[in-house]
Amino acid sequence: MTMSRLDSPRSAPLFAARVLENVARVLVGKEDVTRLCLAGVLAGGHLLLEDAPGTGKTMLARALARSLGLDFARVQFTPDLLPSDVTGVSVYRPATGTFEFVPGPIFTGVLLADEINRATPRTQSALLEAMGEGQVTESGVTRPLRAPFVVIATQNPIEHEGTYRLPEAQLDRFLLRTSVGYPTPEEEVRMLARLRSAHPITTLEAVATPADLLDAQAQVRDVHVAPDLQWYVASLCARTRRHPQVVLGAGPRASLALQGVAQALAWLDGRAFVTPDDVQLAAPAVLAHRLTLKIEARLQGTPPETVVTEVMRSVPVPVEDSLTAVTPAGSGGPAAETGGP
Repeated sequence: MTMSRLDSPRSAPLFAARVLENVARVLVGKEDVTRLCLAGVLAGGHLLLEDAPGTGKTMLARALARSLGLDFARVQFTPDLLPSDVTGVSVYRPATGTFEFVPGPIFTGVLLADEINRATPRTQSALLEAMGEGQVTESGVTRPLRAPFVVIATQNPIEHEGTYRLPEAQLDRFLLRTSVGYPTPEEEVRMLARLRSAHPITTLEAVATPADLLDAQAQVRDVHVAPDLQWYVASLCARTRRHPQVVLGAGPRASLALQGVAQALAWLDGRAFVTPDDVQLAAPAVLAHRLTLKIEARLQGTPPETVVTEVMRSVPVPVEDSLTAVTPAGSGGPAAETGGP
């Protein structure tokens, strides 16, 4: 059953409920991570799922794609995978004496880059143009990808043998990074009962269409972010660059990502404005993978999420009274006179 056209933020809770309920048929007890990933898709970004094998990363990607009515393609990244195996290649046709472009699996709605860190940096970089500009260039010809387009990449954070660490520039292309996590014993029992005879992914149907998703993404971009809250977002990112344990902090792309995911979370709640809670909920998943810690912090085992938590504690939260009033375009807002972040 597909949705009717999304005409206001009030449609969002119904949209979210349908998608979350549908994904929950496949992934038991993971509504929070599903909601965060859905927010990332609504914000127009790409997702990095980092977790141990067998926790449901692939199932989450497949279930999201099916629920949203998007085409799905999966590429198993290995050391011998070539860039053309992902983007496509021009093949010479002797009968016509011409080259014909054969599209790769990247020409889809949702591309699952499974175990992305097992491919060489050359193949990993083949995704950069598609993720950044929504297009693929091959043999000097640029071909646009059809919107909506989402890359969902997975990697195992524990096993490092035979892997190639994602460089900072590529990590920054992922809107957010999160993990599925292990189920509780009760959730695992429910999973065993539900998957005893057949896997529900085989019969999962769409509850939305690509047009619904594009409508929702347009509405998310219209969710109001008060000037005070924009200063809050900028201040959080700027503070990561000055943190004593950080050698490379969150850049401007991180600020845009944090604002976008916060807008999506607000929209999913049926609100036309962002609150500090939306920003704080999004911050660990949006900022942590963009931080490069100093060697001393890494040797001490300090996770980047801890740094993000410390940064959020150190930056004053805007007062709520000024956040719901829509400020005219071009207005500096009440925070404009307070100086930089």
